[in-house]
Amino acid sequence: MPSEHHRFLILGAGPTGLGAALRLLELDGTDFLLIEAAGQAGGLAASLVDDQGFTWDLGGHVQFSHYQTFDRYMELALGREGWIDHQRESWVWMRERFVPYPFQYNLHRLPGPEMWSCVQGLMAAAESASGERPADFEQWILRTFGQGMADIFLLPYNFKVWAYPPAMMNAHWVGERVAVPDLRAVLKSICLDEDNLSWGPNNTFRFPLHGGTGAIWDGLAAHIPERHKHFGDGIVALDAERRHATTASGACFSYDQLISTLPLDRLCQLVGDPALIERTARLKYSSVHVVGIGLRGQPPEALRTKCWMYFPEDDCPFYRVTVFSNYSPNNVPEPGATWSLMAEVSESPCKPVDAERVVADAIRGMRATHLIGEEDPILSRWHRRLHHGYPTPSVERDAILRDVLPALEARDLYARGRFGAWTYEVSNQDHSLMQGVEIAERLVNGREELTLFQPNLVNGRYNVWPYPEWMEKR
Repeated sequence: MPSEHHRFLILGAGPTGLGAALRLLELDGTDFLLIEAAGQAGGLAASLVDDQGFTWDLGGHVQFSHYQTFDRYMELALGREGWIDHQRESWVWMRERFVPYPFQYNLHRLPGPEMWSCVQGLMAAAESASGERPADFEQWILRTFGQGMADIFLLPYNFKVWAYPPAMMNAHWVGERVAVPDLRAVLKSICLDEDNLSWGPNNTFRFPLHGGTGAIWDGLAAHIPERHKHFGDGIVALDAERRHATTASGACFSYDQLISTLPLDRLCQLVGDPALIERTARLKYSSVHVVGIGLRGQPPEALRTKCWMYFPEDDCPFYRVTVFSNYSPNNVPEPGATWSLMAEVSESPCKPVDAERVVADAIRGMRATHLIGEEDPILSRWHRRLHHGYPTPSVERDAILRDVLPALEARDLYARGRFGAWTYEVSNQDHSLMQGVEIAERLVNGREELTLFQPNLVNGRYNVWPYPEWMEKR
């Protein structure tokens, strides 16, 4: 028999679960219990300190925002003084040189023949433009950028980061994630031999002064009273008909409604419905190996101000490397005398990775791309594999979600978050937290969820609270 009953159970204390819990607290302390398998908050946005004293994030996270409410919660987490502000410096390493991001606006950095190949392809794409909807992401790349940029950068890089061929992905997710080229801007950059660096929602960002990204979510979790938290003991069984959830320790909780941030395929396995299990088994995702390399000394001059770098070529296994010690001096044990690089390597059935060799391969790749030298003293070799790393926007994803999410909601199960709703285009930390806030508002006050169901709307503006759409319907 259940030991407790709660109006809401929230599964997972990552950004989405915390967003739901904090909003429920604000809504007159509505009864809920936040259940987390780990002993700390943060989920995929948690941070860890290794045995040598280096701090590592679970992947490359930075703080930027589309939401007034998210900004309010960030101040609640760390105050106004707990941050370092950064101007983004992101680069592409290829052809033995750094090209500023976005690549398509900095072609003047390429060798002449490749620069011309990119321009030819872009002009051909512009001349043959049509209103026909692309069938997949590869087709979108070719129609938007042309063959030159596709071959030189976009196709190899996107396979490297997603671990699936772009032809297996849809093009609906792109939105603000990819800078669509303006031919005049491209040609201006080439003719004037000038860099174009300002594109994107994260051209400025901030980072916690202490504790890595995880400090944010630990700080927010500290504002939730202990009676609302059950940490270190995750759900292992779910009876959706009787509305009972059982944890690994044997604790059993009943509920009226359940908000799940678990991966959608795992939630459906817990529910046990064969049709839902079969549908979600077709969802695609990549795993991510995060490799942290802590070094003695200081970063070389070429890296002293860089934030992160993309790597499309096959002389290294990683798709991105962050100069993590540049984010905060407190990410290393001896600021000024030690520094750190954090690499990410994707894995999928289409792109297998040898976990036993991935750290050594990453170090070889860092040397091949001149990030570190052969003699640089390495103090720390840290590795963590994230089984569910990126929710892949595959060609079949949207049809699966249209079937599965309503079927779960008919059972009062609400799947939200990066992997809960499997919607990459709204899976940054700000989006994820707001998915939690919005589902709480919907279940308590009947409000519309904008982030999950209207991603282009929320990504195209700064969203003030309460949303204008809510006020119009009063």
